[in-house]
Amino acid sequence: MSDHKHVFGVILAGGGGTRLWPKSRNATPKQFLRLTSKDAMVQVAAGRLSKIIPWEQIIVVTNKNYIAEIQNLLPQVPTENVIAEPDKKDTALAMLSGALYAMSKDPEAIVVNSASDHVITDEKEFVKVMEAAVEVAEGGQNLVAVGITPTGPETGFGYIKIGDHLRKTHTGLPVFKVDSFTEKPNATTARAFISTGKYFWNANMYVWSAQALQEAFAKYMPDMYELTKELGSLSAAQFHEALPEIYKKAQSISIDYAISEKADNLVLIPGDFGWNDVGDWKVVYELAQKDLVGNVTVSDEDSVKALCINSENNLIHTDGRLIGLIGVNDMIIIDTPEILLVVPKERSQDVKKLVERLKEEGKKEYL
Repeated sequence: MSDHKHVFGVILAGGGGTRLWPKSRNATPKQFLRLTSKDAMVQVAAGRLSKIIPWEQIIVVTNKNYIAEIQNLLPQVPTENVIAEPDKKDTALAMLSGALYAMSKDPEAIVVNSASDHVITDEKEFVKVMEAAVEVAEGGQNLVAVGITPTGPETGFGYIKIGDHLRKTHTGLPVFKVDSFTEKPNATTARAFISTGKYFWNANMYVWSAQALQEAFAKYMPDMYELTKELGSLSAAQFHEALPEIYKKAQSISIDYAISEKADNLVLIPGDFGWNDVGDWKVVYELAQKDLVGNVTVSDEDSVKALCINSENNLIHTDGRLIGLIGVNDMIIIDTPEILLVVPKERSQDVKKLVERLKEEGKKEYL
């Protein structure tokens, strides 16, 4: 994107991913796993952004405990561009911090926000959509959401309803006024939404100018604006030094509740580029290449050790030991040094309940 010299990328890489337990744990959260390729998910996300944005303008916002791992996995990102969150304060403060850091580098910064743990299968279309979103954001007036074109009545995602068609971008993509947001609906509601053609999945994929975002916080989240307003004019060293005190005082709130659901200048561009947030093990199974009887066997090691007899449609994640299955169908088997997880594929969302039980019982060594 050589004609967009003011464009920065902000990758949010501080999350957990409890439904991918026991591989995704506090020490090795989802973004560091190799679930869909030989690279960690955060490496794939950064590589995808680098097709749009130069490496020196990519910023990573992550938990302070993951700084070394980010620097190890992404040596192309300048060390000073890795922002350490002292605490988890949800997406509003993380996105604002990333945008203000970009502003400190360039007052005209346009920010493309990206998750560190999403799968996108059509990178060419992704680039096209993001360039269109940047084009709209460069006007300075609008906050831009990229809404994912639904492929079914998914109940695990939030939905964005579009209003009036405003215009088309230079590449022919439509730009819509955003009408409303709905949190995860039930299946009946999701089917009704999709039938109208006016709803898109909310992937928290936003593009905006840093200044427009700061103005939105001034209007809708004045306390957070006051806490952070000086960050955009600091040096990198001063920025990193100031952040811990700000995080102590700031409210924990998502970007949707803080800004998106309130803003009157939010627009949407549809994105249809094979997006998935890999929320649980069933999704990992669905995205993976299967053998002739529908089994998927993956491993962090080069060699995969599994032997299946009369067993079909299973996901097996090995950890060096041989796993043998006889007459086992539609199961998820995840092997780690300390933990073995066995769960029916259709109940993969319930892994989160097991993690919650471990928390209740104080068994931190398994979290």
